[in-house]
Amino acid sequence: MSGGVLVVGGSVGGIRTARALRNEGYVGRVTVVEAESELPYDKPPLSKIPLDGDAHVPLLTAEETRELDIELVMGRTAVELRPQDRQVVLDDGVVLGYDELVIATGAAARPSPWTGPGVHVLRTIADARALRASLRAASRLLVVGAGFIGAEVASLARKQGIEVTIVDPAPIPMARVVGDGLGRHFSQLHRAHGVDTRFGTMVDTIEHGEGGITAQLSDGSCVLVDAVVVGIGAVLNTRWLESSGLALEDGVECDEYGRVAGAENIFAVGDIARWYQPRQGKAARVEHWTNAVEQANCLARNIVAPDTPVAHDPVAYVWSDQYDWKIHLFGTRDVTGDPVVVEQSEPFRLAAIWQAADGRASGGLTVNWPKASVQLRRTIAAGGPAGQVHAQLVDAAAKA
Repeated sequence: MSGGVLVVGGSVGGIRTARALRNEGYVGRVTVVEAESELPYDKPPLSKIPLDGDAHVPLLTAEETRELDIELVMGRTAVELRPQDRQVVLDDGVVLGYDELVIATGAAARPSPWTGPGVHVLRTIADARALRASLRAASRLLVVGAGFIGAEVASLARKQGIEVTIVDPAPIPMARVVGDGLGRHFSQLHRAHGVDTRFGTMVDTIEHGEGGITAQLSDGSCVLVDAVVVGIGAVLNTRWLESSGLALEDGVECDEYGRVAGAENIFAVGDIARWYQPRQGKAARVEHWTNAVEQANCLARNIVAPDTPVAHDPVAYVWSDQYDWKIHLFGTRDVTGDPVVVEQSEPFRLAAIWQAADGRASGGLTVNWPKASVQLRRTIAAGGPAGQVHAQLVDAAAKA
């Protein structure tokens, strides 16, 4: 097989690129190679949909695949890229040629140091189904890692009445993304919903026994549970690219148009892509759903019209549902500095604004405040002053 656009990875970035190519009028062959045997699906619902719901939310149905004339090669993984020959080798030995290649293989869950029945990671639909099966029979859950995945799983479990213990080596886990002061709000959120928080602590060992799973913690205590979910980060799926000669330091290096550095007709999108960002003056990966969608639209436009490329210069955006909080994060946040905060108690909502040295709004956080989310993101994108948007939100809170 040869010619057309070959997308390796049925991630949101990969599938949205395939869709966007057709929307842009591309009439050539579009092929998507996906490692899983499931139709490509959305990842955020894996940790957000209630346990009695279906976490499989397809990005592309079989009917849409036919309508858009997209060829899906499922259950196959890429093992080698030969850029000089414009070829990708799959694990079954099949060699696929391309005119343009889109790298969209994303990331996998960082492997758990512990294994065995009832011990889970969460990155794929198979992981989600296995975890849900465990939780339906569990009354006690240990969550290792208090990042977004860990916090969302803890929230789902508590809604089902499951006792939850959450362990993280950081004394204030969310301080990594919002700073100490706001991070304490998130620590208190867990406790307010009955979670046993063991922050500043690590898991030393996990052992299976007749009474359940026993975790020995670094502070000398033990926790007896029925299930464990380990959320300790992700690793990029770049192994198949190691012999390609591409620059792979913290992802696949791209310019602001999505073109891979030093490679002809190769692009990258999503978690694996380290795009140059003019706003920041440097290349960076942005591991967020919205960014992958925006990158995909930009990339498809640039494949169809390579002589007049458009740049993608994102305002990073991520959301998380934890208990009764809907959390939105924007832009870049210097967590060593203190943001200005607008908070309202009844009903509870919060907005925090970080500013650059020149007074521009550079980053934001909102909780349960949709209008503030829109306003903050627009202000950051426009390079507007932090003081102005702060005053506007103070006024809005006073009128509520």
